[in-house]
Amino acid sequence: MYEEYWKLKEKPFGNTPDPHFLYYSQRHEEALSRMLYAIRERKGAAVLTGEYGSGKTLLSRVLLEELSNEQYQSALIFNPRLPPLELIKEIIYQLGKDVSSLTSKTELLHSLNEILYKNKDDYRNTVIVVDEAQAIGEQDSFEELRLLLNFQLNDNFLLTLILLGQPELKEKIDSLPQLRQRLAVRYHLKALTEIETEEYIKHRLRVAGAEQEIFLEEAFKEIYYFSAGIPRRINNICDVALLVGCGEEQDRIGKKIIKKVAEDMGEIPIENDEKAEKITNA
Repeated sequence: MYEEYWKLKEKPFGNTPDPHFLYYSQRHEEALSRMLYAIRERKGAAVLTGEYGSGKTLLSRVLLEELSNEQYQSALIFNPRLPPLELIKEIIYQLGKDVSSLTSKTELLHSLNEILYKNKDDYRNTVIVVDEAQAIGEQDSFEELRLLLNFQLNDNFLLTLILLGQPELKEKIDSLPQLRQRLAVRYHLKALTEIETEEYIKHRLRVAGAEQEIFLEEAFKEIYYFSAGIPRRINNICDVALLVGCGEEQDRIGKKIIKKVAEDMGEIPIENDEKAEKITNA
């Protein structure tokens, strides 16, 4: 809608997890490297937590791209709010096996065992990625995931389990010592800094084909002020700001438009966001 006005090839601030737009902040690079380390070294299990909209799902797509060669077979679980048996079924299905005839837990585990050993014989690593893992409702489902780590040889695991989720995932795992002790890698993805927020916006605009500066310097500070450095909030503000700037036939996006857009969207300024968090945690 506004692409032609700003001379862009595509919209730069969509909230779909498109690896094409990934901005590698220091924290995102660290998170990805730790997850890849756990997988390549067959460490068993790793967990990545982060605030809502911090880029975990996008990182999972980049991770899966890294695992797209013949060395790996991966399963990505989008909806982990499943009963324990259904969760195991979904994992086996994602790994390419027909589960329609499998009814008992014993049959499911035998089937999974066959997949894992075949991959081992074919020199392939098996990786299971569970997105939004904080949504797992039943403790028994966490227990089933933990028991998957019993598939191992004397010197390494037959699969690597990656759990991605919001901060409450850490609390759930901490309440399950048997699972917590199996985690070889843990990392919390924090929000972008003010400098990174500016770099993030400029990066996405470049990827979208921008050939000119669209946001004034004063706008970047205002975006950080209202977004708290959370990529999804940055995207929402910038996307609407480009639309408003187009409608008003502006040459650049300045502080005034950002403030108007953020307030219309109900975004909370950064210091109020911090106060709200302190009250919530009190």
